[in-house]
Amino acid sequence: MSRIGKAPITLPKGVEITISDKNLVTVKGPKGTLEQAVDPDLKVSQADGTLTLERPSDAKPHRAKHGLYRSLIANMVKGVSEGFVIEQELVGVGYRATTKGQQLTLALGFSHAVTIELPPQIKVAAAQEKGKNPIIRLESVDKQLIGQVAAKLRSLRKPEPYKGKGVRFVGEVVRRKAGKAAGK
Repeated sequence: MSRIGKAPITLPKGVEITISDKNLVTVKGPKGTLEQAVDPDLKVSQADGTLTLERPSDAKPHRAKHGLYRSLIANMVKGVSEGFVIEQELVGVGYRATTKGQQLTLALGFSHAVTIELPPQIKVAAAQEKGKNPIIRLESVDKQLIGQVAAKLRSLRKPEPYKGKGVRFVGEVVRRKAGKAAGK
């Protein structure tokens, strides 16, 4: 039995779940609403403030989907009740970030500024304090979407191993290499 799949999902106060007959799970909470279509083989049941997923057999496809859908639904419940936050910092001389509505403009050492239009489900804020690296703060109820946007921002200028310049997650450790001069 999948350890993740068999764990029940406890519903915090203010979170409502509706399961349609086509296995469409809708989670509604104080921060928003999310939907997820669940594989028709799996059975989703709700009782006493907990949600459980059951699989019909121990076949490999059923085992694979059991833990996956349980995690997706658990992330939806956490998202609509607490939300998800990702912070990224820009490390490098002259690297800046500015926001205007849902547009994020980044100066990352290219000859031009990079402008990204963010989805409406994501709230973005850019903070810059004197003597510190600029920080981009992303907030959303959808964990998949916020992770995808954060990965896209990081891919614009990945942290390089010699000086450590680039877009990195706050708290991320970049393995540094010794330069050419250290080899002699």
